[in-house]
Amino acid sequence: MKTADISLRKATGILAAVVVVIAAVLNYFDDPDSVKYTSMAAADMKNLEENFRQQNKSCFILGASGESGKMLLQELLESNIFSKITLIGRRRLAFEDDAHENLIQEIVDFEKLEDYAAAFQGHDVGYCCLGTTKAKAGTEGFIRVDHDYVLKSAELAKAGGCSQFHLESSRGADKNSNFLYLKVKGQVEAEIEALGFDRLAIYRPGVLLVDRQESRPAEWLARKFFGAFSAVCSTAMSIPIQAVAKAMAANALLQPETKTEILENKDIASLGKSAGK
Repeated sequence: MKTADISLRKATGILAAVVVVIAAVLNYFDDPDSVKYTSMAAADMKNLEENFRQQNKSCFILGASGESGKMLLQELLESNIFSKITLIGRRRLAFEDDAHENLIQEIVDFEKLEDYAAAFQGHDVGYCCLGTTKAKAGTEGFIRVDHDYVLKSAELAKAGGCSQFHLESSRGADKNSNFLYLKVKGQVEAEIEALGFDRLAIYRPGVLLVDRQESRPAEWLARKFFGAFSAVCSTAMSIPIQAVAKAMAANALLQPETKTEILENKDIASLGKSAGK
């Protein structure tokens, strides 16, 4: 009887802990503000695309080899809103279809970005989907990629005449966070804002729902959980990667009320849905 009581208390304690953790996660990932982007008619989006297309603007993408960057590139090619798209990366990417034949690829050494300033010149819009993880690159490698490379690229883009900069960040990014990942994301957001772009859009998606080619067990488990969760109810914790790409592409067409805008997960989902009509 005594053993049974101990086992019951342990089971109850574990269950209580699980409930607390789930409640904390739900509270943490819930977007604090109301959705900024309301539904937009398909005809309105088409008109915006056509007007933007006539301006003959160019853009560059950092991180086009990653899942977000690849999906963003696909969206930009399909919408055809830019007259020129440049991919800036450490290696040349191979494409099999004709849709990519007019892309310009600039190969750079991120450790010596100052030597490649010309690659960042002459673009109207810059997209940054560059990033790695501490598990993949180690602490120093993560900071170097997600902070140093991203910030230096933004500096060169600003110096090269880029007026719009679109940065893929992370839900919960906070320069004062006790968590390294969120702290680094928050720091680079603040430092890029200080550069004074005419327009800066920061995207803070939750867990990206995508089947990565590389193996990230923890992310895979999170995607499976949040994917199942979002299948039965709306959630601020996760988002399909296609929605992020659609939002980043469509947002270049819009005129925000402030120079710097932060799109939380629900904002991205709302804008992505409008763009997908």
